[in-house]
Amino acid sequence: MSAVLTGRASGSAFSDTVVLTWRNLKRIPRIPELAAFAILQSVMFVLLFAFVFGGAIPLPGGGSYREYLMPGIFAQTLAFASATTTVGITDDMQKGLVDRFRSLPMVRSAFLTGRTIADVAYNAGILVVLMVTGLAVGWRIHNGVGQFLAALGVALLFAYAMSWLGVFLGQLTPTVEVAQQVAFTTVFPITFVSNAFVPLQALPGWLQPFAEWNPVSTLTAAMRDLFGNPNPPSGTRFPSEHPILMTVLWAVGIVAVFAPLAVRRYRDISK
Repeated sequence: MSAVLTGRASGSAFSDTVVLTWRNLKRIPRIPELAAFAILQSVMFVLLFAFVFGGAIPLPGGGSYREYLMPGIFAQTLAFASATTTVGITDDMQKGLVDRFRSLPMVRSAFLTGRTIADVAYNAGILVVLMVTGLAVGWRIHNGVGQFLAALGVALLFAYAMSWLGVFLGQLTPTVEVAQQVAFTTVFPITFVSNAFVPLQALPGWLQPFAEWNPVSTLTAAMRDLFGNPNPPSGTRFPSEHPILMTVLWAVGIVAVFAPLAVRRYRDISK
């Protein structure tokens, strides 16, 4: 894939990717509002559902609603992070950054891979803050360190896959304003038609199959299983019985589809 986009013959894809990853990470403290509002938005959802709506949402089989809620908040935040990627890529394209990179002796694919790797680090930091918030409102982890780390791994794999979706959409949109609309229109349905906030049984019957196969639902259910949080049985289909495997398959599938599309689009733009 990178060979297609290699701007020079020397094999320095790794070093160029590291440089571009560091360049993207350095932007985070320079624009603290970006991370602050991403965290604030998720914290507002935590407070709203934990203290306002949560009491009116019964869980089949019982259990703490706040423990049920937090994995859904994590999944929602990671899905919406792809909107940040979309806007960031569009902004870079608008400002002529791609033209600047193209004039430099660097591997062109580093622009895309550096962005997606930096986004994983960014999302890991957001997750840490949200977990601390969750602990403050009553969320607890009941399984061991190994399953906790496995949950983080699945979550960050999903975040990496969604960043490729964001990279692809960011190259299609002409302005930052359009990018915001496109990203949220794409992510909003899969986030809220899911089991993130309410059990699947509470959704209309015709929506339940979509919600059950939804990658946000499988990631949420996978983290609930690994954290030992309440995870009401929602069906007998494959995603409900194997949410961890299904989430990994979703992540691999999203990367397999959108990474080549993003690379092809970038190659066409760079011609």
